[in-house]
Amino acid sequence: MEIWINPACSKCRSAISVLDAEGADYTVRRYLEDVPSADEIRDVLARLGLEPWDITRTQEAAAKELGLKEWPRDAEARERWIAALAEHPKLIQRPIITADDGTALVARTDEAVRDALSR
Repeated sequence: MEIWINPACSKCRSAISVLDAEGADYTVRRYLEDVPSADEIRDVLARLGLEPWDITRTQEAAAKELGLKEWPRDAEARERWIAALAEHPKLIQRPIITADDGTALVARTDEAVRDALSR
């Protein structure tokens, strides 16, 4: 299992605390330093069953600068969104856990982290 985190994020720190309390075996990826490629983002999206706009933090300064709220949310615009996430990783919702069963989830609650552990 791998968890994508921003150490400055309270939700990420909480998720790590739950994983540690449960004795989970996991790898931490500080995705602002170890930036996921477009292919890795596509893979995580497939595992999540979501589209790139579903995991985009639209309130971030970079999102506002790019005008993301006005971008179309359709198949034709999908690659543009993925490229934006790869270029501006701070826009990626966090934390994301890739579970051992091949799925992934955005683990913003303790319940979501425990769900990932049960997979």
